[in-house]
Amino acid sequence: MAAFRGLVMDDRFGLDRIAKLAGPFPLDGGASLPEIEIAYETYGALNDDGSNAILICHALTGDQHVASPHPRTSKPGWWSRVVGPGKPIDTDRNLVICSNVLGSCMGSSGPASTDPATGRPYAMRFPVITIRDMVRAQAGLLDHLGIQRLKAVVGGSMGGMQALQWAATYPERVEAALVIASSARHSAQNIAFHEVGRQAIMADPNWRGGDYYDAEAPAAGLAVARMAAHITYLSEAGLTEKFGRRLQARDAKSFGFDADFQVESYLRHQGLSFTDRFDANSYLYITRAMDYLDIAEEHGGRLAAAFKGSATRFCLIGFDSDWLYPTPESRAIVHALNAAGAPVSFVELSSPFGHDSFLLEHADMDRVIAGFLGGAS
Repeated sequence: MAAFRGLVMDDRFGLDRIAKLAGPFPLDGGASLPEIEIAYETYGALNDDGSNAILICHALTGDQHVASPHPRTSKPGWWSRVVGPGKPIDTDRNLVICSNVLGSCMGSSGPASTDPATGRPYAMRFPVITIRDMVRAQAGLLDHLGIQRLKAVVGGSMGGMQALQWAATYPERVEAALVIASSARHSAQNIAFHEVGRQAIMADPNWRGGDYYDAEAPAAGLAVARMAAHITYLSEAGLTEKFGRRLQARDAKSFGFDADFQVESYLRHQGLSFTDRFDANSYLYITRAMDYLDIAEEHGGRLAAAFKGSATRFCLIGFDSDWLYPTPESRAIVHALNAAGAPVSFVELSSPFGHDSFLLEHADMDRVIAGFLGGAS
């Protein structure tokens, strides 16, 4: 990681850290955790007046390894082309923080963590969490790091939900929020797709009611859940361009149920490779947190009321081929922010790659990110 010039390595800042936060930590569902651990990485250095901290929030299956190699797969960080020296999120100018969300499985407290009351993994005894619980845990991490105010909160997909929740919950701590390919509430269609994935996991005989940590994990169910979800991250045009109806390593159909088509082989690979790095119970908990998201719900159904009086600057980015979080949902957020009097800009970008466009190389998106964050100081 020598490429990240100015990287601070002390008790607070550095790569692959875990912050232990004393509890009790109350949750939206009424339960609480006696203590929590939040795994995080940082890149760059905090300036003298502490005004250059940017929090990046990851998506459902992401983690804190935003710009460094993943320890389990050795693949580059999930946004390493965006985060780094001289890149759209410039680590020469900013301290960039990315933490693993509460409920996940890459070092933060979740169902695989040890319950101090029993000495065994929580499993399904871990309390159900919300996006706001994740944000509160991130706020606790920032308190631990001594950071009171953020130059920006940035996120795509579920990360964008966190960015919006940050601005609604801690407006005094957020100077700017960049929300990419996201929504302020989960639609019935998205809840339905998540339920298919959860049922696939729970139907796997190896799930055992969630108590599988001393035995074989429900890999088959998790792989199917990942396959179903991955379809929603793509687009018909992208799938047709990449695979069409081309056969996989054969000249003719097998007239069986092997992976005859390239798209079938691709989805099977996505499902199986996912089981090597993700916990099935965490998938249940995080998808449920996304389903429960409705920022307007406690404001009489008026999203604008959640941001009334906010001085946070907002930028929203949508993609024309994204059918998971289509751009009308971003426009609805923009209208609410306008009604609340909050400064906001919006751009719809063209891409054939569906929801996953925010993770792929896109020069126009890079320019929007760099321009917005360059003006956030």
